[in-house]
Amino acid sequence: MVINLKIPKELRIKIDNELEPREYIRWVEQPVPRFFTASSIPIVLFGIPWTSFAIFWMWSALLGFKLLALFGLPFVLIGFGMLSSPLWVWQAARKTVYLITDKRAISIQGGWSTTTIRSYLPDQLKDIYRKERADGSGDLVITIRRWKDNHGHQRSEEIGFLGVRNPREVEKILKQLAQNAG
Repeated sequence: MVINLKIPKELRIKIDNELEPREYIRWVEQPVPRFFTASSIPIVLFGIPWTSFAIFWMWSALLGFKLLALFGLPFVLIGFGMLSSPLWVWQAARKTVYLITDKRAISIQGGWSTTTIRSYLPDQLKDIYRKERADGSGDLVITIRRWKDNHGHQRSEEIGFLGVRNPREVEKILKQLAQNAG
């Protein structure tokens, strides 16, 4: 059983269910919860004029044809969703835990109704790289997911241990795991 009391009970149960018999944890941590991240800032900046215009439009419609104002409600709700995106990012970090065992690296990301569990064997950890922030936290990128969107544009997503407190220490543990297996 996981003893780290800083990890919520719900995540400790998921960790316990994921571990194999005689597999022990070498490191475990949750990402640093941040309200504003590189991905949420553009959404908030776009959401400000969107929401402002939607509210203005609804207010103007209320002064004239009141029933028409109801058509603006979905746009206002979308705007509030964009403005609250930092809250969603922060909440996602609180439902995520990363761990390194003696056999593999594991990422557990809880969502509203599903949990995504990624397990990385030692041979998958050979090409990891580290990204550091000014505050000392950072990311350990294990793999990059690439795809084409609906318009044919190339997209990518870095996957790994994102927003950890001491990425240099975690990188050493991951490289040691990869080296011991190979």
